[in-house]
Amino acid sequence: MEDIERMLSDSSGEIIDISGSDRDAEPPEWRKDMPSTIPIMPLRGVVLFPGTVAPLTVERPASQQLLEELLPTGRLLGLCTQKDDSIDVPGPGDLYHVGVLGNVLRMMRQDSDHLLVLIQIVERIEIKSFTQDTPYLRAEFSILENIFPKESDQWNAKIANLRESADEFIDATPHIPDEANHALHAIESSAILTDFLATNLSMEIDEKQALLDDVSVESRADSIQASLNNHLHIADLQQKLRDDVEDEFSDAQRRAYLREQLRAIQRELGEGDGSEEQVEDLRERIDAAGLPEVALEAAERELKRLDVIPPASPEHSVIVTYLETLAELPWEKLSDDNHDLERAQEILDRDHYGLDKVKKRLIEYLAVRKLNPEGRGPIICLLGPPGVGKTSLGKSIAEALGREFARISVGGLRDENEIRGHRRTYVGALPGRLIHELRRCGTRNPVIMLDEVDKIGADFRGDPASALLEVLDPWQNNEFVDRYLDVPFDLSQCIFISTANQIDPIPAPLQDRMEVIELPGYTLEEKHEIAKRYLVKRQLKENGIVNRQAKFSTTGLKKLIEEYTREAGVRNLEREIGALCRSVAAQVAVDESVEIKVTPEYIEEVMGAPRYIRESKSQASQIGVVNGLAYTPVGGEVLNIEAVRFPGKGQLKLTGQIGDVMQESLQAAWSLVRTRHESLEIVWEDFGKYDIHVHVPAGAIPKDGPSAGVAMYTALVSLFSGKRVNKDIGMTGEINLRGEVLAIGGLKEKSLGAEHAGIRTILIPEENAKDIRDIPESAKKKLKIIPVSTVDEALEHCLLKR
Repeated sequence: MEDIERMLSDSSGEIIDISGSDRDAEPPEWRKDMPSTIPIMPLRGVVLFPGTVAPLTVERPASQQLLEELLPTGRLLGLCTQKDDSIDVPGPGDLYHVGVLGNVLRMMRQDSDHLLVLIQIVERIEIKSFTQDTPYLRAEFSILENIFPKESDQWNAKIANLRESADEFIDATPHIPDEANHALHAIESSAILTDFLATNLSMEIDEKQALLDDVSVESRADSIQASLNNHLHIADLQQKLRDDVEDEFSDAQRRAYLREQLRAIQRELGEGDGSEEQVEDLRERIDAAGLPEVALEAAERELKRLDVIPPASPEHSVIVTYLETLAELPWEKLSDDNHDLERAQEILDRDHYGLDKVKKRLIEYLAVRKLNPEGRGPIICLLGPPGVGKTSLGKSIAEALGREFARISVGGLRDENEIRGHRRTYVGALPGRLIHELRRCGTRNPVIMLDEVDKIGADFRGDPASALLEVLDPWQNNEFVDRYLDVPFDLSQCIFISTANQIDPIPAPLQDRMEVIELPGYTLEEKHEIAKRYLVKRQLKENGIVNRQAKFSTTGLKKLIEEYTREAGVRNLEREIGALCRSVAAQVAVDESVEIKVTPEYIEEVMGAPRYIRESKSQASQIGVVNGLAYTPVGGEVLNIEAVRFPGKGQLKLTGQIGDVMQESLQAAWSLVRTRHESLEIVWEDFGKYDIHVHVPAGAIPKDGPSAGVAMYTALVSLFSGKRVNKDIGMTGEINLRGEVLAIGGLKEKSLGAEHAGIRTILIPEENAKDIRDIPESAKKKLKIIPVSTVDEALEHCLLKR
């Protein structure tokens, strides 16, 4: 202890002055000529008790001066403990006011900075007032007399119990010397006994000071008895721990010794080949991997087999591979989640444009994980057409959470063993893809993406989709058993995200385990923003072009999107941008100073004639021609539904690669027109005199769906009533045989398709009025949207007067 007055030995090595009894003792000689004031020496980090002889090292100049001035005239001084050890020059207020009276027995100078002094502690004292504070403290004091209880059998039993507990404590504490036991039995005074035990017990400074303050011998005895009981309890626990460690250590030593003997015998017989070190290394790795009890038992079984199987045996390498797999799996390793939702939103916005509903649902999912990290969250299935960013959304979620990301492509998977693993009885057996990815990630809670779950197959090797039922069930996958491991592994902390293009091919039980989040195809505006923000920059970088060498114009990008690509996502768009960048790179490689602006003319020069021509509205208001609105995976389209009649027998014909649902819509519209012929001012006989042909261009593109009912009904009414249909109006909606207009889907995409085709008014079902808020503001400003609930309302808006 630096720069403090301290004990030279620990408390167990103190010298004890044992004298006197509780009563009728002769007054000691230092009381016969007691001074009125004494010098006070501060103590730091130690509390002294009467009945001891304390060796102290004195380092502070003030304390050294005190001793040098004291010894020529007297030997009595006061010793008081500091309240705060960090104070180098304590004042009167920095000391406890109850201390001890010391009698200096001997002093010697150890060197120029240190004095060694031996002090006999004789009495408790209380400081009345300080009379001097420099160069050292001096104070008036009074001796505190011990208060003894009345002699009784209870008091004698209490002292006997205190001695017995002290004996047990000394026997249970190895570092206390034997002299302490002899000193304990030589003490006759109960007051000195309590002070002796208070000196030697390990207690906090404030606890020891409280014992020094207490002049009641019985109260001190009770406090020390309680402390002894606590120390004995701790000593018993420590002894049990030491015994357990010694037993385990002895057993480990014995096994290590036997193994070493076995290795020596094998080396002597010429059988040693270094495989022992491999086995030991596997044993250490398995011990460090933190395997659960079931897995540890399986590993121990295989290790015992490995000890007796020759290294040349094929079974040896199989067991080694199995044990290495067990040792490398993250049984206990978990990644720390980052629950910063603002950061997650920034990452989603950085990596994906649009998809606001999807992002909102994913943020809600992460918020639930933040509030309940141990909860069993839903299995998310991202459903949408190719190229809309399903896989990259999974990567963004993993980055936002700070977890590892693993992607498993299950599209075309037909072997159930790819999920559950192969049994080790087969040659070349391996664990399943899940265990393999967990081993690669090194954590037990990665984000695992199961890509293309709608394309899983099944054959004689099993049904992988059924194997996924256990994996994707939060209430079962905490004990997932891979056939190769043959022991349970906890998958409950993994976040599973699946992707699919269509929901129908996914088996119903598997659908039931997943929460489907739909990702619609991008609109033309969204594709333009994605191309401008991400695709162009990425392709310029990949083709080694700096920004000034190629600049894509807004009209150029729009032409590329509308006339050279037709898709829901942006994969093909990026491919076409890459083709344009390569054409620029060919010119930059010849002359680095060229600056090319990618305009519609440049695109047509490089890419050739446009590949796709978007349907537009009718050029004139005609009889039997209606602008229908359709939803396709690549966005909204305008369908020019055309109806003509000619002499015949009332037969109905539909062309244009129309699916069954759309054919049924035409049949319903045809029946409704015939039912209402009187209110529509149609002559009934005309139905039998003419054949009707309904055609939906373009004929080479398959079409289906129920939302063309209103348009077909309008075309037939226009055909037989002779009234033209307004060319500036588009319509969508299903109908029933009562003439009601029913709700449809894809209103956002259909509205944008109408706006791009030049249509300014659209008729929609009344039930879809709630979906108008999903339409972008730019389109709503250009479109007049009219909700209708019956076919009669639709005819009032779109049929022109004769």
